[in-house]
Amino acid sequence: MSPDAPLAIVDLETTGAHPVHDRVTEVAVIEVDGGEVSAEWSTLVNPECAIPPGIQALTGITNDMVAGAPTFARLAEGLRERLAGRIFVAHNARFDYGFLRQEFARAGIDFRAKTLCTVKLSRRLYPQHPRHNLDSLIARHGLHCRERHRALGDADAVWQFLRVAAGEHGADVLHTAARQVAKQPTLPPYLDRAMVDAIPESPGVYLLYGETGNPLYVGKSKAMRSRVLSHFADDLRSSREMQLAREVRRVEWERTAGELGALLREAELVKRLLPVYNRQLRRPAQLCGFAVDAKRVRLATDFGAEALEHVHGLFRSKRAALDALRALADEHRLCLQSLGFEPARKGACFRHQIGRCAGPCAGKESPHAHLARAAAALATLKTAAWPWRGPVGVVEEDREREAAEVHVVHQWCYLGTARSEDEVPAILEGARRPAFDLDQYRILVRHLLAKRARVVELACTPS
Repeated sequence: MSPDAPLAIVDLETTGAHPVHDRVTEVAVIEVDGGEVSAEWSTLVNPECAIPPGIQALTGITNDMVAGAPTFARLAEGLRERLAGRIFVAHNARFDYGFLRQEFARAGIDFRAKTLCTVKLSRRLYPQHPRHNLDSLIARHGLHCRERHRALGDADAVWQFLRVAAGEHGADVLHTAARQVAKQPTLPPYLDRAMVDAIPESPGVYLLYGETGNPLYVGKSKAMRSRVLSHFADDLRSSREMQLAREVRRVEWERTAGELGALLREAELVKRLLPVYNRQLRRPAQLCGFAVDAKRVRLATDFGAEALEHVHGLFRSKRAALDALRALADEHRLCLQSLGFEPARKGACFRHQIGRCAGPCAGKESPHAHLARAAAALATLKTAAWPWRGPVGVVEEDREREAAEVHVVHQWCYLGTARSEDEVPAILEGARRPAFDLDQYRILVRHLLAKRARVVELACTPS
């Protein structure tokens, strides 16, 4: 950013905080060339949806005011020409830039620009102050805002801040700080950069926390720092990621020797902490499978690790299990009525009448032969047998630190991770009743049966 770089100081008013779902109601651009304002422009925008009452009260922009205004699609081409070749400057640029990119995308335009966030610039120039929102800047620097929460008034306050900062620090310091801010990866305005800079580019798990200290999200990666930064990219299109970026205030991390340790730890933390943005890896309400004996097939629930060898299929819910059974029944022409999974009725079942059942319900197949076919079909869902006599240690090496971790596993249950040989006995002794976890089971099966793991059998067994 040179002292003479052309700027576009932008501010928006919107129907809400979600760029994917909400729309722009007003846009203002102050064009700066050679350090002087060359043009000011603003317009109301018809959002093509209702403005919530709370937003109307905050901005003063009502549904009647925007009813006759142009839609963004009508303004898009002219606005793009106005912004072309200029550095996009905004207070919390992530918000305004993200909203405009979404609006341009709806109009079929791929808009991109170099950005400068004046929240981050204020943090860089005035680190002694705790708050850097626009109200704080107006009060601290004695700025005059023509009309707060209106696009042109707020954009003008940002321009005043740049001039005050240049006067207090000098143009060279201002532009050096702007270059430093622009070169740094994008972060939410309320997240301390030093906290993110401390994250290593190594395997591990990371935890994102909100303002109240509640866990928002647990993730894992082979390169944690890059993965954390990816949550805060300027061009996020997911409303979920946008909301997460707005709420995060703190990041914690745990390094692991490799990918397996990160996967196991992530699954463990999600179930224990229940972060609000983790949809997957949560503990299922009731783990289900199918058990087959000499007389029938039954739905099995509440089974432990020791019963896995007798279970066909593992499902997160009864509904998922029954859906899988119906798919097998269609493929192998099984009778759900004869298996006890549909109400009994006289004569042939409905599935037999439409050709999806081989007919044990109609006397065309013996119950014994039908059960044998059902057992063979369910065998395709059989859980993997535990191939060792007792517990094992899965060794994962961290070549960067010249260290290793041993993940202690028994009957497909993850018992814990030892960072030295002395820690293994304590992990085994503490695992009196290993808790079976479906996600960890799938992680371990995928890793251990791929023949790439270094496994050592352990001498003692959980009691």
